Amino acid sequence: MPALVFDCDGVLADTERYGHLPAFNRTFEEFGLPVRWTDEEYARKVKVGGGKERMKTLLTPEFLARAGLPSDQAALDAEVARWHRRKTEIYTGIIAGGSIPPRPGVRRLAEEAHAAGWPLAVASTSAEPSVRSVLELAAGPELTPHFSVFAGDVVPSKKPAPDIYEYAVTRLGVDPLEVLVVEDSHNGLLAAVGAGLTCVVTTSAYTGEEDFTGAALVVGSLGDTGPDATVTHVLNDPFGADPRPYVRLADLSFLLTAARGPGPDRPG
Repeated sequence: MPALVFDCDGVLADTERYGHLPAFNRTFEEFGLPVRWTDEEYARKVKVGGGKERMKTLLTPEFLARAGLPSDQAALDAEVARWHRRKTEIYTGIIAGGSIPPRPGVRRLAEEAHAAGWPLAVASTSAEPSVRSVLELAAGPELTPHFSVFAGDVVPSKKPAPDIYEYAVTRLGVDPLEVLVVEDSHNGLLAAVGAGLTCVVTTSAYTGEEDFTGAALVVGSLGDTGPDATVTHVLNDPFGADPRPYVRLADLSFLLTAARGPGPDRPG
């Protein structure tokens, strides 16, 4: 049976700009740190996998001196861990507040996959409490318990390394050829393809201009039905899936089959 695995941030909801960025900046303010990331600066930071790792990009000798921080590595690691715990608390509060809507089509596709017997999972390098809060928002209370969640520091290397997806495949006990990943970033695509998985990309706030060569399909969103219907805008469709007016489970099944053979964006 195929499996459907979602990334979290940017896929389940557009959380980077409206959730993570304000949470980082509120954390910096609370700890008296001399930094506030602008939207433009954070667009570069999102290319670094993991919240603690993004925070560690601050730790230049000049920043340590300005902030009065220790230079001892163990002490610094402990301090960053404190910042990150508080940032996760702030972020989950923002998500719980309901101001960030889920992205179109996520719940619809997940419901269709679950009804067809596909295992569901989220694989993310964000902290697990953050991931679970967004999953609850996007999937709803009835569907969320049917997801496996693989997140945070469960693997040694974060995206673009393939570790989190290799871990997910092992834990799910599925054939990598039967796994469809939904990602939103170049680093996420590299991680999925590096693990030998088929990847669909739905671009998000900071990723629209990234290189998605190797993706089985690139769309502006998965699209949705109902009163807030959203039509899928196809950006690249190397296998000719033609997912209109929105991406369906049948399209994902087609892509899994098509991606096993040579394709325009896949060496073979």
